[in-house]
This record gives sequence, structure tokens and C-alpha cells, in this order.
Amino acid sequence: MIDVYSWATPNGHKVHIMLEELGLDYRTHAIDIGAGDQFTDEFLKISPNNKIPAIVDSDGPDGQPMSLFESGAILIYLAGKTGKLLGATDREKYNVLQWVMFQMGGLGPMLGQAHHFRIYAPEKIEYAVNRYSNEAKRLYGVLDKQLSRTAYLAGDAYTIADIASFPWTRSWKNQGIELSEYPNVQRWFDAISERPAVQRGVTVLADKRKALTDDKARDILFGNSQYKKR
Repeated sequence: MIDVYSWATPNGHKVHIMLEELGLDYRTHAIDIGAGDQFTDEFLKISPNNKIPAIVDSDGPDGQPMSLFESGAILIYLAGKTGKLLGATDREKYNVLQWVMFQMGGLGPMLGQAHHFRIYAPEKIEYAVNRYSNEAKRLYGVLDKQLSRTAYLAGDAYTIADIASFPWTRSWKNQGIELSEYPNVQRWFDAISERPAVQRGVTVLADKRKALTDDKARDILFGNSQYKKR
């Protein structure tokens, strides 16, 4: 059994989708990041960077429980555990992993910043909005060029590279993107959206998420509460 400590965010949905694709037994534990659940001592024991998602696998590699944080690491771990969605040969695996790193190091952080400065920032800073909106467009261009050559990000097979990137593209409007301008991304996005496991995965904990409207939640996520020493 895998215990998933998560919330309905792009990084959370990566792991939800992965577990659904693999058909693994799992239990979800809601970590309400707007209420500060990510700062509890219990959660910090398994996620020292106070970020969701995190998992505890009761049947780790040596038969003992193992905890993991960082969504990319969790995807790689689950792919290795099951031998699925990572490629069969070393060449295929490294090709998949480079696109996972592209998402972890660029696509996710930059789209997150575009979303933040366009939607959540208390003041609209033109420089920041333009910088991250333009970077979002550049990254969608990288995706579109790659997907003009292959059905999926790492080739003709669906892998954890797609699972990592797809949830971040669901909020394209808030990132200043018009998806129709990237026809290959649009085709890829539509194909993944139709997968039953994906449709199940993006509903996990979605009913618990609330609109970010109150000052306390904003402070917890973006203000001084985020930066306290723990």
C-alpha cells in the first residue's frame, strides 16, 4: 500500500495520475497547503522541504517502508518499482529522464511563476508578468517542436515525461497561453486528457481545494509564513 500525502495541484496530480496508470493500491491524505498542513512535524518527517506531494511505500525496495518527496523522484521510483512508463532500454530511459528534468527544472517552475505573477501577486509587476509570460511561450514552443516529431515527449510511447508535464499545461489560460497556437501541444494535450487514468487522477482531492481568496491562505503560501525556520 502506498500512502500519498498530497493536494490538488499540478505536482500532486502527477503522482495521482501515475498511481492510476499503474493500478497500484494507494490511500490519499489531504495536505491543505492553504491551511498550513505542510508545516506540521508529521509531514516534515517525510517531506523536509514542506512541499507536496510525498509518499510512503509500505513495501519499499528492501521490503521495508520507504518515504519519498519531490514529484519527479516519486515518478521515477514508481516507474522503477513496476518496470513501466520509463522505457525498456538504457537509451529510452535516459531520453525519458531528460524530459522529466526539463519539466522539473524549467516547465513547472516557470509556468508556476507566470501563473503567480499573472493571477496571485498582490500587485501587478509588468516586468515580472512579461518575463514569465514570455518564458511560458518559449517553453510551449519547445514542447510544440518536440511533439511535431514524436507522438509523446520522449518518443512514440507514453511515459512519465508526459505524466510530469501534462498537469502543468492544464492551466494554460492563466499562464498567458493560447493553446491553439501550439497545434502539436494541443494534439498531445487532447490525447492525454482522454486517458481514463488521467481523468481519474485529476479528480483526486479536487473536491477539497478552495479558491485562494483569504489573506491567511495567501500568507501561508506566499508570505512570511512560508519562510519561517522549521
